[in-house]
Amino acid sequence: MTLYTIGFTEKSASAFFGLLTEAGVRTVADVRLKNTSQLAGFAKRDDLAFFLEALGRVGYEHYPELAPTKELFDGIKKGTTSWAEFSRAFEDLLLQRAVAKRLRPADFADACLLCSEHEPDRCHRRLVAEHLASAWEDVDIVHLT
Repeated sequence: MTLYTIGFTEKSASAFFGLLTEAGVRTVADVRLKNTSQLAGFAKRDDLAFFLEALGRVGYEHYPELAPTKELFDGIKKGTTSWAEFSRAFEDLLLQRAVAKRLRPADFADACLLCSEHEPDRCHRRLVAEHLASAWEDVDIVHLT
């Protein structure tokens, strides 16, 4: 199974939807805590679901259980938490939530984890993908950039 990831910032709508279409993504799995922010532009929850369906018949699902807590986000944004500390705390959170056991791998076949960060290096979507890939069998991770 291939599990894709993508961030929407620093991408035009054309580039964003083109990457998803070219990869053959069937579902966008939104892993943002807040998916209705005015700053999200074309990636705001309702608009994104509409565009995905209209442009490529791609489904949309929101998985808030795959997002960090507000406290974790605040720590990394304010610089009071290092990336290493954030990563460890977020991995612990995913384990506490038992997401790899509660979610079905079949629901993530040809799915793309969505967050805002342009690059996956310091984004929780990469940590989610790696967590699921380590718990499920035969998962390849592809970051669409």
